[in-house]
Amino acid sequence: QLVSSPAAREAFNLAAEPQKIREEYGMHDAGQRMLMARRMVESGVRLVSLTYGGWDMHSGIANGMNRTLPKFDQAYSALINDLDRRGMLDKTLVMVSSEFGRTPKINDRQGRDHWTHAFSFAFAGAGVPGGQLVGSTDRDGGYITSSMAYTIEDYAATIFNQIGIDPAKTLMTPGGRPQAIVKDGHVVKE
Repeated sequence: QLVSSPAAREAFNLAAEPQKIREEYGMHDAGQRMLMARRMVESGVRLVSLTYGGWDMHSGIANGMNRTLPKFDQAYSALINDLDRRGMLDKTLVMVSSEFGRTPKINDRQGRDHWTHAFSFAFAGAGVPGGQLVGSTDRDGGYITSSMAYTIEDYAATIFNQIGIDPAKTLMTPGGRPQAIVKDGHVVKE
């Protein structure tokens, strides 16, 4: 149904979007991808995942961030504002994440390496209260200092909860074996 839906197919037609909106998002890869994501959600697509940039900056991080971050910032803020303006933000969960964190110190190649001790997610919409920080790290962002360390399972449980799926629910595999949607995850209430 998704592939054959005229509304979903039309979501890919960015030329149908007013030029002013396209420019608000940015006439670059980040902007047009996030605009397409909004158009897909608006057409009824229930889950949209997109990638942008190469954030694996083991060297030359200053140049990499100068090339990547301004476009992301423009596109992400336009997406949130546009969803809100259209009355869609309350029912749309927007999440930004990476696969893990980055070393709190710049390495000898002027980059940052893989770091599993602490990293961030950004959530907006779908009932998530805005303008808050949940959890904390030391001043360098290297180690968790808050009393509660949230896990990937906790974030998965939170995502399912915010989109109306009980994360504690168990599904049955085709072979009749129970499988938890999220194993050992707790919803982050904040």
